[in-house]
Amino acid sequence: MAKAASFAQVLFQCARRFDEQALARVRARSGLAIRPAHTALFPHVDLAGTRLTELARRVGVSKQAVATLVDELVEMGAFERVPDPSDARAKLIVFARRGGRLRIHEGLAVLGELEAEAARALGRDAVRQLHQRLGELLQWLRDREA
Repeated sequence: MAKAASFAQVLFQCARRFDEQALARVRARSGLAIRPAHTALFPHVDLAGTRLTELARRVGVSKQAVATLVDELVEMGAFERVPDPSDARAKLIVFARRGGRLRIHEGLAVLGELEAEAARALGRDAVRQLHQRLGELLQWLRDREA
């Protein structure tokens, strides 16, 4: 009962279920054995590329843990390691040029499908307001980190 009364618990459950449904669709379409740990990296990789150490910092886990996940995503063809133009000794993690861009767009398309389904179930205005309010909540949380 206390969990259902908690705004945060409901938010966590919604996020987990949304993620699970999106992953199931991506797995079915791509044939990739992608896991939540993999997709946790995607929002933190800049389109121009991100160094492994920065990626680990953004995700909040060790460099070694992120390196393992990146290795798996490179193997799947979703990521590539490329030289960092600002430092020849460093590498950037980027979305793969061959198929990787297509896969990231496929993932975004799946999210769009789920959002459209939610809009049909809850109403477009309700989903639009929810999006706006979640954006405000996210900004509030970011401001508290500063």
